[in-house]
Amino acid sequence: MATVEKEQEGYLPRWTLKTEGIIAPDERPPWGQSIFLGLQHVLAMFGATVLAPIIMGFDPNTAIFFSGIGTILFFLIVGGRLPSYPGSSFSFIAVVLTAEGATHNIPAALGGIITAGVVYAIIGLIVIFAGYKWIEYLMPPAVTGAVVAVIGLNLAPVAIADASGGSISNPNGFDIVMAIITVLAVAAVAVYAPGPLRRLPILLGGIIGYVIYMIFSNGLGFGVANVVATTPNFTPNAMTLIAPVAIILVAENLGHVKAVGAMTGRNLDKYLGRAFLGDGLATIVAASGGGTGVTTYAENIGVMAVTRIYSSLVFIIAAVVAVLLGFSPKFGALIATIPPGVLGGLAIVLFGLIAATGGRIWVQNGVDFSKGRNLITAAVALTLGAGNLVINIGNFSLGGIGTATFGAIIIYQLLREREPQPEEAVTADSAVGLNPAAETEAGPEAGAGE
Repeated sequence: MATVEKEQEGYLPRWTLKTEGIIAPDERPPWGQSIFLGLQHVLAMFGATVLAPIIMGFDPNTAIFFSGIGTILFFLIVGGRLPSYPGSSFSFIAVVLTAEGATHNIPAALGGIITAGVVYAIIGLIVIFAGYKWIEYLMPPAVTGAVVAVIGLNLAPVAIADASGGSISNPNGFDIVMAIITVLAVAAVAVYAPGPLRRLPILLGGIIGYVIYMIFSNGLGFGVANVVATTPNFTPNAMTLIAPVAIILVAENLGHVKAVGAMTGRNLDKYLGRAFLGDGLATIVAASGGGTGVTTYAENIGVMAVTRIYSSLVFIIAAVVAVLLGFSPKFGALIATIPPGVLGGLAIVLFGLIAATGGRIWVQNGVDFSKGRNLITAAVALTLGAGNLVINIGNFSLGGIGTATFGAIIIYQLLREREPQPEEAVTADSAVGLNPAAETEAGPEAGAGE
């Protein structure tokens, strides 16, 4: 288990200073280290947060700016208890491109994204007032572990494409070598670096890879851009097309909350409603100003898994840096010069850590894979997600993560024992908690999710 210290009382954390070991959300490392950790989180989210708007035809600086604003808003809604960074969501790409059409009608797409954010926020409010137990019933650890693993596996081709120089079918040998060097650099920093430097493997590994690349190549380019605000336009077709993405965002966020809970050793389920609400409001605010829809980022969870620093203060620092970068396009252009091989190497580590965290959820919750429902649920979900099975329903496209999520939920519920045998009455699929064994001893109510 990561840590079992009692959470501080009060709405916002006071961030107790801690200089070694695992640092909880309501703790912080020294200020200098916190700033560098914030920069590391900016680096982790930057590539995807910029790539998604570029694909959809949005302004990347605007997306970066609103990712920072959204992170601050998310922090306030969850009271700083849930360390997360909301960045550009790839779940919107397919439906947004469809909504834009050949005319690239970005205002109509923004109206649809706002609608999805409203639906998402409403789900958050329902969870806040009605409780989260129904979500636990639908998505116990056997399911959420699979969803978390799927998020990492589904993103794996993105990492491999970057590591291959942008094309898996026509790989660039030099980029592959650089990806391997970057992975080794990250690993070396994480294991062998002295003292506080060991906390910065992604940042330092990326810098090492970048410097090595520059030695054998060239190119530092700078550009000029501005934060561009675009006014949304609400059209029925775009709204009905994009709004269902909210369901996928719920599944992603749920998986991320479970992952962070497993890593910190704290039951964060009570913050699920606020997490959904915060992410939904961040999406509404971002799209209202011309930014993309957002979701809590797997990349930043991967950074926390490596560093074992979960301080929410670090994310406020990252958010402030992102807001400043929204007005500093030269820095964005500099980051854009990071070669695909280096980004691919970093992505291989980060996405792999997310997939491994899914297994961690299974282990820490004692999910019993001798039971057919758990084994079949995980097997089908992992295959659907890793294979990125896309289901098209009219104009709505459900990607691999969504397909795997809904598939896992449906299969688990279909295979759930209505009258489990006595030895199975105590569930291996109880909610993520500090002490699953204690829930086992709590009696029939503890097995209600079985």
